Amino acid sequence: MQQISGMGKLLIVGSVAFDDIETPFGKSDKILGGAGTFIGLAASQFKVQSSVVSVVGEDFPQSYLDIFTDHNIDISGIDVVKGGKTFYWKGKYHNDLNSRDTLITELNTMADFNPVVPDNFKDADVVMLGNLHPSIQLGVIDQMEKRPKLIIADTMNFWMNNTWDELMEVVKRIDVITINDEEARQMTNEYSLVKAAAKIQEIGPKYVVIKKGEHGALLFHEEHIFFAPALPLEEVFDPTGAGDTFAGGFAGHLAETKNISFESMKNAIIHGSNLASFCVERFGTERMLNLKRHEIDSRLLQFKELTQFNIELT
Repeated sequence: MQQISGMGKLLIVGSVAFDDIETPFGKSDKILGGAGTFIGLAASQFKVQSSVVSVVGEDFPQSYLDIFTDHNIDISGIDVVKGGKTFYWKGKYHNDLNSRDTLITELNTMADFNPVVPDNFKDADVVMLGNLHPSIQLGVIDQMEKRPKLIIADTMNFWMNNTWDELMEVVKRIDVITINDEEARQMTNEYSLVKAAAKIQEIGPKYVVIKKGEHGALLFHEEHIFFAPALPLEEVFDPTGAGDTFAGGFAGHLAETKNISFESMKNAIIHGSNLASFCVERFGTERMLNLKRHEIDSRLLQFKELTQFNIELT
């Protein structure tokens, strides 16, 4: 990977996996998936040096690894385990596409994942910790040579139910947490998302991003709140990876600008929402692999039109 002076560095930690998806619109069979994959592909739309830290088995095709390098993503942190099998997830979405059933989960090499941060990314400006066991997230934070400008972590209710103490250690050490509304309520025992966000900020993160799926996302910082809608789409084909694509767009924008102010984060939320709106249009990573710059820019203008208005107060 070409190192470009002055370009922001983004370290991504997350699963690289096989997904097998069924929606009301069809079946995908076994395709490229995983949080690290979607985050990396979304972040590759920005001018950043990025690296994905993950683990795969010997069954992981070279053509899939080439997808990362073709998108200027460093793969020196992806461990290919000889004789191992890659993490595999199979799921079926209900007709509303908001709920799904997990049919098969095979952790395989992910069960013993011990992340090793590449030396040239131990000084990353931004660290994006995908939804993994909190001990893995902590292990990555401990490997950084200096405190990154920003540490972002995603998590889910499974870790709240099974690894609460370790999760709280992570939450204390990060700057931004991204979770959905149900998880925010579970973490804090508060129904009001405003109260929930305030409680989470007391634990550690300065910024709280609460994802509400097709209803957009909320950003909280101290007394400030920003809401970004999701773009109303004519058709949603496959929601898999949309949340990770959102995170990748969010982290990618912040790494590119090296600006972590509240105003910059508002723009990052929009960039994340914009890219997520493309992700859901095809199975898996298909849409993200064929995305053109003019499409991204055109849809950003749609977001602007959706949210911009003038009002006169008398």
